[in-house]
Formats: sequence, structure tokens, C-alpha cells
Amino acid sequence: MKLIVLTPIRQLYKGEVDAVKVPGASGQFEILKGHANIVSALVKGVVNITEPGGKKVDFKIKQGFVEVLKDEVSVLVTITKE
Repeated sequence: MKLIVLTPIRQLYKGEVDAVKVPGASGQFEILKGHANIVSALVKGVVNITEPGGKKVDFKIKQGFVEVLKDEVSVLVTITKE
């Protein structure tokens, strides 16, 4: 599936991924290929990305939103400086 991670200032990530874990307002959840369409608020935590081949990429965030629409995932966040 396609993933894009954006901040108000720049694009942090764009590419094909196998999975994305996000810190949802009601708890952490994982998005895999075929996930139902959804829009959810995100809270402070870590966005975990699993690329094809198993490579992991992480971003610490303050807050944001995630939208899943037909195997395209858009994550709009503010990030922490930690």
C-alpha cells in the first residue's frame, strides 16, 4: 500500500509499505493492506512503518490525523524534537 507522512512544513516519508502502526486517540492500531477506510485522530506517540523486506522506520509525533482510503494511507502530524 502507499503511505505519505506529512508535517505542516515538509514531507517526512513517501513510499510503498507493508504496515503502519499509529497511536490513535482510542489506542494504538495497525494498518495493513485492505484496511477499511478510516479517518482517526492521533495522539502523542510513535508511528511505526514496516517497509517491504522488513526494514523499520519510526517517527515520534505530538499529534495528528490518519486517513486510509483504498490502500492509500495519509498521515498528517506534528513531530517532536526528542
